[in-house]
Amino acid sequence: MITHGATLDVARELALFVADVLRAERHRRGTRRRTRALTPYRQALLVLRWFRDATPVHRLAADHQVSVATAYRYLHEAITALAAQAPDLHQVLQQRQAGGDTHVILDGTLIPTSRIAATTVKTKGKNRGATVHLWYSGKHRAFGGNIQFLASTDGFPLWVSPVLPGSRNDLSAARDLGIVGALTASASQGLPTLADRAYHSAGIGILTPFKKPAGQPPLATDQQTYNLLHSRLRCLGERAAAILKTRWTALRRITLCPKRIGTIVQAALVLTHHQHHGRY
Repeated sequence: MITHGATLDVARELALFVADVLRAERHRRGTRRRTRALTPYRQALLVLRWFRDATPVHRLAADHQVSVATAYRYLHEAITALAAQAPDLHQVLQQRQAGGDTHVILDGTLIPTSRIAATTVKTKGKNRGATVHLWYSGKHRAFGGNIQFLASTDGFPLWVSPVLPGSRNDLSAARDLGIVGALTASASQGLPTLADRAYHSAGIGILTPFKKPAGQPPLATDQQTYNLLHSRLRCLGERAAAILKTRWTALRRITLCPKRIGTIVQAALVLTHHQHHGRY
């Protein structure tokens, strides 16, 4: 066996923040001192290595001299504790409104995962009644979980939703998670939402581009201009998903239970917010 040193490219302040969260979690659970194989700081390093580099859990276990089962338990414990720090949707909307934002951006993304055998029966569309893979997204042609997120006007991630199976489309996901209702209420207070065509007819205050119906004349000039301006503003929302996925490599393919995807992305959001020193 060859031993070598490595550098984790995250700020020490972030590791200390995660350690503080874990220390508070241990206190909440009533964990006695010196009963854990790793200190809160060492556990924080294990967790950050998984998020940042997607290091396999068996390697984390070997490097930190704990069993694989213990490594998994420490990882899940930290993910849950970090996700609990994630902002609430209504809280985010109130803060953006108080800050004078002109709008927020709604979009969805697929967090890939391994192939999953679970199936469901389609209730809509031309293939209604057919049995399909529950976690398979026909749009992305991949297995994964559907995550809805809000971004600021400059494309920084503000909030992420719980996970729904990849077979769910963005509009139904936003409705079922209560996002549409919250955004509609926020729009009535002066904070509209920009979204792409997938959210067409979602609700008042959720602004989407004009669609050209099949067989109809081209859009009028003013409608084309609206679509162009809308696209220039809304496209910045794509940056929010990119920030999360490029910074935290684990989000590029989740190897844990797919039902944990929402909690994992919420934990990554908390890490991202702290990394930017709460600027948002």
